[in-house]
Amino acid sequence: MPADASLNLKEKVRALPDRPGVYLMKDRLGRIIYVGKAKSLKKRVSSYFQRGRARTIAQPKIRALIDVIYDLDTIEVKSEPEALLLEGRLIKQWKPRYNTDFTDDKRFLLVRVDFAQEMPRFALTRIRKDPRSRYFGPFAHSGLLRKTLAQIRRQYGVLLADSTPQALPDGRWQLYDDVRQEIYGHENIVDVATYRARVEAACEFLDGKSREWLESLRTEMQGAATKLQFEKAAELRDVISALEGTLKRTRRFERDRTMLRSDTEALVTLQTELKLPVPPEHMECFDISHISGTFVVASMVHFSDGKPDKDQYRRFHIKSFIGNDDFRAMEEVVGRRYRRLAEEGKPMPNLVVIDGGRGQIAAALKAFIAIGVEPPALIGLAKKHETIIFPDERAPLNLSVNHPGLNLLQRLRDEAHRFANTFNADLRSKKIRESVLDDFPGLGPKRKAALIAHFGTIDKLRAASAEEIAGAEGIGPKRAAELQAFLNPPTGI
Repeated sequence: MPADASLNLKEKVRALPDRPGVYLMKDRLGRIIYVGKAKSLKKRVSSYFQRGRARTIAQPKIRALIDVIYDLDTIEVKSEPEALLLEGRLIKQWKPRYNTDFTDDKRFLLVRVDFAQEMPRFALTRIRKDPRSRYFGPFAHSGLLRKTLAQIRRQYGVLLADSTPQALPDGRWQLYDDVRQEIYGHENIVDVATYRARVEAACEFLDGKSREWLESLRTEMQGAATKLQFEKAAELRDVISALEGTLKRTRRFERDRTMLRSDTEALVTLQTELKLPVPPEHMECFDISHISGTFVVASMVHFSDGKPDKDQYRRFHIKSFIGNDDFRAMEEVVGRRYRRLAEEGKPMPNLVVIDGGRGQIAAALKAFIAIGVEPPALIGLAKKHETIIFPDERAPLNLSVNHPGLNLLQRLRDEAHRFANTFNADLRSKKIRESVLDDFPGLGPKRKAALIAHFGTIDKLRAASAEEIAGAEGIGPKRAAELQAFLNPPTGI
């Protein structure tokens, strides 16, 4: 690595914040070679460049990674869980060569219970594709999992995938042709309600097994990390992430089974607690997000009847200023959103939620005054204590952690965070794709813009021949050949 490049990289590392985020290691051609998450970007990334670190690491792959790191980018987020989600998304998007290749729905087994069947059965699968089914896992040890299924069949008297129960004339079901040993003391002829009660009990057992395994995996991952077994720790982390995702989907599945009742209850309780004239069937939430502390973007999500309405989601580039100012950014995007609704004669939402406290609420209210539009009901949700802030003289409101109205507001706010992070990642991806041209000598802004306009993406430019590159404005045959070689170095370099 050239001395000036090494110095620039060290300066970047020293300037990193002590905040959660995701870091992207790049080689000299600007290609992403590793993506990682960190509780503290400063501490985690600095650990790669400690004197003598590469010599003490046993894994050749990790030593090789440190040797070829030329540059890095970081994306700050608001919490460790957000860093984990963003890391997984970027790994799947970029497939960096030094990340462990992991796809949970192909490498590991899941248990599927299809509740659309009158007599649900427990089956093994590697793909999660049916929203009406409930899934457990992933489980890394298939033999142990099959023994577990045999155990729950005996313990709870449920059906596995190979079973063929028979419907009887009186509406009951015969589970097996004969009372086999697997059923033990359970009745072989049952009605649907009795059988489904068995299924629910077996699901609770499997759910507990999943959580028990999750804790053991976390302990194993921490042990691997302590021993500097980074590849093993990374793979365990991915399994943990997949299992946590399944547990979250399980909770979501259970919530969806009673969604109509719970959403209606949440909307009615919000109407009461916030003193709204009607239940907030249409809610919008705004979130301001930074990219590496240099760009500011915003997201807006819309919930209809307590559910995401993605056709009405919006993304915003900040246009009125350059720099980091959450309040000015909030004022701009709120003003742009509701000026447009007013001009088009479209209805306002019943409730506008701002991610933040007094300052953000004041900025949103200022936007409505500036555009001359009467604001709908407006609140802020301050994350530290999940406090609801009002724009008027009312005191802040704290609802219980299990309050259905607060839980709905949290889902709305968290969705705004997720959408903002996706926007961040998309913008960062575009920046990273284009930045590789900065390292090609003699290519100014105009020619760089001409190349991107001509080919559309860096991937298409990389795949083009020298003759095709020469077709771009301002690019001659000699420069085209040099650029084609620069973007496609020989294997091993």
